[in-house]
Amino acid sequence: MLSFIKIRHLALVEDVTWDLRAGLIGVTGETGAGKSIIVGALKLILGERADRSLIRNGQDTCTVEASFHLRDSRAVDAVLEEAGLDPCQDGELLIKRSISTSGANKQLVNCTPVTIQVLKNLGEHLVDLHGPHDHQSLNSQDRQLEMLDKYVGSEDTLLKYQATWQQWRAAQKELEDLANSERSSSQQVDMLRFQAQEIAAAALKPGEEEEIEARHRIAANGARLTEVCSAITARLGEGEGGILDALRELSRHIHELEKIDPGTSTMFEGFKSAQIELTELESSVQEYADDLETDPAELAELDQRIHTIQTLKRKYGPTVAAILEFQQEAEQRLAKIENRGEELERLEKLVKDRRAEVEKLGKQLSKKRAEAAPKLAKEVATHLADLGFKRSVFETQLSPLTEPARQGLEEVDFQFAPNPGEPLKPLRLTASSGEMSRVLLAVKSALAKQDAVPLLVFDEIDANVGGNIAEAVGHKMASLGSTHQVIAITHFPQVASLAASHFVVTKEIEGDRTKSHIREVANGERIEELARMLGGKLESAREHARNLLAGRA
Repeated sequence: MLSFIKIRHLALVEDVTWDLRAGLIGVTGETGAGKSIIVGALKLILGERADRSLIRNGQDTCTVEASFHLRDSRAVDAVLEEAGLDPCQDGELLIKRSISTSGANKQLVNCTPVTIQVLKNLGEHLVDLHGPHDHQSLNSQDRQLEMLDKYVGSEDTLLKYQATWQQWRAAQKELEDLANSERSSSQQVDMLRFQAQEIAAAALKPGEEEEIEARHRIAANGARLTEVCSAITARLGEGEGGILDALRELSRHIHELEKIDPGTSTMFEGFKSAQIELTELESSVQEYADDLETDPAELAELDQRIHTIQTLKRKYGPTVAAILEFQQEAEQRLAKIENRGEELERLEKLVKDRRAEVEKLGKQLSKKRAEAAPKLAKEVATHLADLGFKRSVFETQLSPLTEPARQGLEEVDFQFAPNPGEPLKPLRLTASSGEMSRVLLAVKSALAKQDAVPLLVFDEIDANVGGNIAEAVGHKMASLGSTHQVIAITHFPQVASLAASHFVVTKEIEGDRTKSHIREVANGERIEELARMLGGKLESAREHARNLLAGRA
């Protein structure tokens, strides 16, 4: 469940920490008090686009922080693992998001920076949010099929089917591309063959260019290198003015000093080492100079090799590695063209085999759906009856597709007749907005046991229903609260009175600033809030509020 959410400098909120409990949580308040800010904060936690206009006037940054306690964190841990993060410790998940006027936005999961996409992936396993217009998702047949699969519990089979379907489509596209392409002309074949042979004739080796350039630099500067080496050995040499000659004279003085006072020998250990190293350095420089023989033929050969590589780079790529990759691709394209018939046969067999596997997995999925569809329809109809549709009819109609699609071998269409005597029609064509809200709640109730998302948020989905129906909606939400944490943002006292905990959002002017607050109400304060929602603060409204709470008890 969501343990707490902390909001700072978001719209009308200056600093609010909201501690939540399990069950149905009612959130009420006057229009414009800031109830929508709660939903906005949750949407930020779920990775929705950040709008800098949400930052409270006069502030540079707004932050939203939420803590979730998960009874089963396996799905969330899988998302974290894929993102390279550690799993939850004891089921605790902390998400923090900051939005800055400068655009330097940040999002953290368990104190580690993450991308917005990670938040979105986590959000799918944390919160199911439904606003006044979210029931429109029921109009989507793809969404309806997702609901049926969730009811069936066939997600694993669907994932296997979709992976196989994608492989089949990839092979089909490759076959179509080859079959529809015109036969390559002899000119194209000649060009590919020439390109591959030209590169092969050069016998390029990875890393060769750097080695050749180094050798060329030495060969082209042989005379100067010999001159520099001569200057070094002359300065180091033992002739008059040479460093080694001076060191040898110095060594005689040191030897005399050590002879008189042996204790001074340790002072000159470094000198002796330096004398040896400089002697060896002179020999090494001389050997290097002796090997510097400028060979015009070698220099010309290196010039030609560099020219060959530069020519190939202009044609086929900026590096030797890119040239070799071009050669490989040209040879593969040439092989495909020259062996087009064999490639067509291979692809035709591959498409056939993968199509057979798609149909095998698709039939398994279809069987599960066909068995579950009437059960889901019956269960949804039962919940609809509780929500005021006493004699409505609800069916899940499956229709086979002519070709396997990404979601399976069939499509589903929720059929609905809200009143007796009316024919069944697709839900999207029959239900009003108020009816759609109740149908959504009925479907969510039917899926409650299979739905692993711990938090359900209903943002005024009861906006278009009447008072008596609102009470039924409240009872249904309260029932969902036995298996999920449910937040209901509502204007109906019938719904709010059924909540296990009741919070009120208020808007107050403090100084010259308007601020939104949220606080829990209980006992007398709760009666007063319900009375306000009932239309006044008369004793009759309070009595009605007491009766609502008594009915809940």
